[in-house]
Amino acid sequence: MWEDILPSRIMVSRELAELLKLLAHPDRLRLIEELRLGEQDVGGIALALDLPATRISQHLSLLRSHRIVEDRREGRNHFYRLTHPGIAAWIVEALEFVEVRHRMGESLQINEVRELWTTGTPATSS
Repeated sequence: MWEDILPSRIMVSRELAELLKLLAHPDRLRLIEELRLGEQDVGGIALALDLPATRISQHLSLLRSHRIVEDRREGRNHFYRLTHPGIAAWIVEALEFVEVRHRMGESLQINEVRELWTTGTPATSS
């Protein structure tokens, strides 16, 4: 019985490792979080993330090739959306692990990011 399951576990582990490697870039994580709000064009994403549109396009191309995002064209504009919006929630949940690693001093920053990524508005510092 275990012999039948082992190849599946290996295959799934490899696929998950590939996904985690793809997500292992700060710009791509921010991009996914920006797309949690819904479909957006490259220019809007670039403006929101304060990154060059060419850089955003490169990241989106990679995410599209791994079916993390889908695109549609409207004239000269390209609009992108997450294929599985739950991936953004998964990233927010991962902030708990970041928080554990950085208990000292940075927890306020982590809470501010969590607030921004879950509500779309920055937390107010007291």
